[in-house]
Amino acid sequence: MSRGGSPSRSRATGGGGRDTGGRGGPAGRELQVMAGVLFFTAGMTVLYWVLYFTTGAVQAETSEVYKAFEDAFPPADMWMSACAAAAGVGLLRRRSWALLFGLLGASALIFLGLMDVTYNINQDMYHRMTPEMVFEALINVWTLGLGALLIPFLWKRRHLFREWEGQSAAGRRRP
Repeated sequence: MSRGGSPSRSRATGGGGRDTGGRGGPAGRELQVMAGVLFFTAGMTVLYWVLYFTTGAVQAETSEVYKAFEDAFPPADMWMSACAAAAGVGLLRRRSWALLFGLLGASALIFLGLMDVTYNINQDMYHRMTPEMVFEALINVWTLGLGALLIPFLWKRRHLFREWEGQSAAGRRRP
């Protein structure tokens, strides 16, 4: 009980009744799920490129134009994957920098998705729905959808990141 006779607030509600992303509250579960989605995205992106370069199984076609276009993506995809993984770690560890890396990753997802969709439309790829192209279309939906969902998800919870920054700064000041 607090001095006023009411039950004390848990750390998860930050003393104000608002869920601040503690591990047990609803925001904590949402953040854990989003961290998992970000780790999944980063891991699947790396797996895609391993398959692309080792087996070719994910290649939607074999033309020189397609290969030149796809071969330009790995550095940008690795940047997106690194940002997604960093954001996932930051969300799980309740670090304020999760917001920065989450927004960077979301922006990269949208950019990469738009580049892919633009190429696919310009090259009439969506009319050739081979299994590999179906997979590419699913990747397009995933990248655009996750990027578009991640930005408002994080922004709506930006107060959590400020609170986490205050908590970590207080922890650094302790002797």
